[in-house]
Amino acid sequence: MSGTSLDGIDVALVDLPGAQPKLLATHYQAYPLALKAALLTLHHPSDNELHQSQVIANQLAQGYAAATLALLKTAGVAASDIRAIGCHGQTIRHRPELGYSIQLGNAALLSELTGITVVSDFRSRDIAAQGQGAPLVPAFHNQVLRHPDMHRVIVNIGGISNLTKLAPGQTILGFDCGPGNLLMDAWIQKHQGQAYDKNGDWASTGKLIPALLQRLQQETFFNALPPKSCGRDLFNLHWLSAQLHGDEAPEDVQATLLALTALSIGDAISKHCKGAQEVYLCGGGAHNQALTKQLSASLPQCSIQASDAIGINADWLEAIAFAWLAQQAIQGKTANLPEATGASHPCILGAIYQA
Repeated sequence: MSGTSLDGIDVALVDLPGAQPKLLATHYQAYPLALKAALLTLHHPSDNELHQSQVIANQLAQGYAAATLALLKTAGVAASDIRAIGCHGQTIRHRPELGYSIQLGNAALLSELTGITVVSDFRSRDIAAQGQGAPLVPAFHNQVLRHPDMHRVIVNIGGISNLTKLAPGQTILGFDCGPGNLLMDAWIQKHQGQAYDKNGDWASTGKLIPALLQRLQQETFFNALPPKSCGRDLFNLHWLSAQLHGDEAPEDVQATLLALTALSIGDAISKHCKGAQEVYLCGGGAHNQALTKQLSASLPQCSIQASDAIGINADWLEAIAFAWLAQQAIQGKTANLPEATGASHPCILGAIYQA
């Protein structure tokens, strides 16, 4: 998995013998700064972008292969023992309203370099069926994290935040809430030269700017009804800059961005997950203590913990989910949830590149 945060590659070695996955080993490989910069450039129209996208897709495949083989070496597992790699690829454009979402990563090359079958391109079929193509992990959440009696909400806070409603006796619901870490990451990178705001420490030195928060919350996405999804196409530094007067203290803007993330998640749960009792966080944002504190304040009726508390490591949940999605494709089983994506029917997701 390599997500919207653009920090690097998460590889999880997963055994899927039944309903509950077993995480056997993990490996993280950071993106080189030049690759991250090139990927950010491709999020917007640029010179010679078709050529650049294919060159970078090959670079990503090489990176995915290196990360995969490093994990297998550490775990003492042969490539021949792996049934399939589920590779999400790196999203550079997400425009389901126009009928497409682009995830870079040459799956054919990845299969050649590893000698392992690769399942990729998970979003296209759902979008072809009039869905958003995202979020895709609610089906996995429903499979492994549902409780028969407790109303749970699973919140992934990556670059974008999304939630899954798991209420006993009710239809599952899943959708993107808005920016997770990506605006905070971009702002601290610009002003502090740091990749992310560890524990929300820098945001904690600032003060909320109520007027700025109000302007940011006027974005129509926040009040749109699910199913809905978003990405850097909407939430980016250009979008933020358009709402700034220019005289704000950078740490105050960071504090306001943290509040935006916390409140957009809290408001989504309050509006669409009434009666929620437990909220479980995953993704990089689960480690942001200041964010968790604000989220807890906005949802006093809920217990809020990392997903580790229910047996799924918060840092690796998404990578595990894509192993499960790959298994669904290999077995010819549907894996999207129309209730979450808005697709007209359940679909088998993913293109299979057989080794």
